[in-house]
Amino acid sequence: MTQNFPALALILLFPAIGVLFNLFYGGRAGRGAVNFAGPAVIVLAFAVAVSAFVALLRMPPGAALTCSLWPWIAAGPFHADLGLRFDALSAVMTLVVTGVGALIHIYSAGYMAEDDDYARYFTYLNLFALSMLVLVLADNLLQMFIGWEGVGLCSYLLIAFWFDNPQYAYNGRKAFIVNRIGDLGFLLGILTLVGALARHNVWTLDFAAMRDHAALLAPVATLAALLLFFGATGKSAQIPLYVWLPDAMVGPTPVSALIHAATMVTAGVYMIARLNFLYLMSPEAMEVVAVAGAVTAFFAATIAIVQADIKRVLAYSTISQIGYMMLGVGVGAFSAGVFHLMTHAFFKGLLFLCSGSVIHALHGEQDMNKMGGLRKKLPITFATMLIATLAISAIPPFAGFFSKDQILDGAFGSGHVWLWLLGVVTAGLTSFYMFRLIFMTFYGDSRVEPERAHHLHESPRVMTAPLIALAALSSVGGFVALPKGIAWGNAFGRFLAPIVNHPIAGVVAPPALEVESGAASALLGAVSLSAALLGILTAWLLYRRNPGLADQISASLSSLYELLWRKYYIDEIYDVLVSRPLFWISAVLLNRGVDRGVIDAMVDGTGLTVEEGGEAVSKAESGNVQLYAFVYLLGALAIVAYYLYRVMR
Repeated sequence: MTQNFPALALILLFPAIGVLFNLFYGGRAGRGAVNFAGPAVIVLAFAVAVSAFVALLRMPPGAALTCSLWPWIAAGPFHADLGLRFDALSAVMTLVVTGVGALIHIYSAGYMAEDDDYARYFTYLNLFALSMLVLVLADNLLQMFIGWEGVGLCSYLLIAFWFDNPQYAYNGRKAFIVNRIGDLGFLLGILTLVGALARHNVWTLDFAAMRDHAALLAPVATLAALLLFFGATGKSAQIPLYVWLPDAMVGPTPVSALIHAATMVTAGVYMIARLNFLYLMSPEAMEVVAVAGAVTAFFAATIAIVQADIKRVLAYSTISQIGYMMLGVGVGAFSAGVFHLMTHAFFKGLLFLCSGSVIHALHGEQDMNKMGGLRKKLPITFATMLIATLAISAIPPFAGFFSKDQILDGAFGSGHVWLWLLGVVTAGLTSFYMFRLIFMTFYGDSRVEPERAHHLHESPRVMTAPLIALAALSSVGGFVALPKGIAWGNAFGRFLAPIVNHPIAGVVAPPALEVESGAASALLGAVSLSAALLGILTAWLLYRRNPGLADQISASLSSLYELLWRKYYIDEIYDVLVSRPLFWISAVLLNRGVDRGVIDAMVDGTGLTVEEGGEAVSKAESGNVQLYAFVYLLGALAIVAYYLYRVMR
């Protein structure tokens, strides 16, 4: 069942107005106007999203609100129109993007208060939110691709926001290029689906239509799903295309919060959940998604345990948490993956904004080795960051506990026991590196440089208010999906079920996606909770009880520590195996060999031949009348001789 809801267009219109206002009038309107308009348009979009959500709740399960915008592509029998679809899945995503995004915009007004280029900043930030909303509200795959490319562009613009620093500009280009590599796979996946449907005279990429014709996609399901997932590894920073995200930390901290919590890196998870009917037809593709997610989660967590930059720790944490989401959707627990996406938006947005509050207080310092003892100086930041840390560490009753356990239950219940075990180990590593961050930043003796310590103070209210709001969501956000038999139970899962677990003709869903026995589920939850508590205890022993013990262990395991510190030398490996060969091919083979040796040689050779021919002919025009008469005579004699020759024959 669908219902026309024209107000959906306002969710895109308000951020678009913000982009235009800040781009063309922001500099002249002044900082106050920009600081009001930039967040206000996202708040208005959130208000419309809430009204649409209320309307959706009044409709039968599986229903959707729609809004047709205008015709777009009509190429022969193929057509794709621009339209919006607001069902259970896109409702969750829209509320996350506008709700968490609005808090980040408000926070930005305080964080960027001293930056001169505030109008450009809010232009990019509004455009980022707009692009993500286009992605999640799209009713067809091509329109989703517009938003997909839009968030990639905005990430480049915001990562390299302070482009006068060459390293920052380089990191922005790195993010852009890596995402373009992934986007090639995404585009090939779209073309694969178009070709498969066209063979049966179906000329559309609407999600609803593709679901209705899902059986036609079966022959190419694995290929298309893997190509689309390759695109997701770029956007969602998974192995092998995760390398851009840690270097994205050079942008303003609110940008990091928006990328990690409410927009870009969740796009891949959303895409797989939206195309669940395609992935369910290919157990092989789902296996790849699950394995890649679990391995990425563990891999990134091992790197995070030794990082000293507070934002880099959180960056690897995001890579790891997105891996959990990929594990969830890969084993068929789509609602669990989306649920963790939502709770992650709460606590990861909070973690980044808290780190921004710390960096703001320390005037740009990000090295945790130069922090310590900030608990009393930054009480609100400390309290809210502790809540976020408990949430990401999956400690009950905070939000991350419920969502992470659902994913692990799904992995175990679907028969992926080794992936479940890897997820449990990763849970222990997560709590370890996050409480390591807490202890190094807020506890112990102060290691803050004297000139910075003198100016230490809590952030202004415009920054702390969003922290408190996100802390509340991180505390109670998990209650929408309680275990079976408790209060309203898994209301979140029931809300999403008609969209992500809808029966598809000819498609067999994976085996049990959750552990049916309450006792078994409780036992699995106890195992993962024990791993998390063990990680906290280890962090306390190394960084509070015996502060020097961590350095001693690092020295005794210097080779392992160096391996983790160097991030498994992945950047160096990419440089040797990918970057340098590509530069050589570009400079030597293509530039010198093809461009100069072939193309330029042909073009320049033709021009040179004409030039030399012209010079030779020009010598005949000497201006000597006697020479002209002589040549004329020779020509006349030649004609007469030729005539006589013809007559005599």
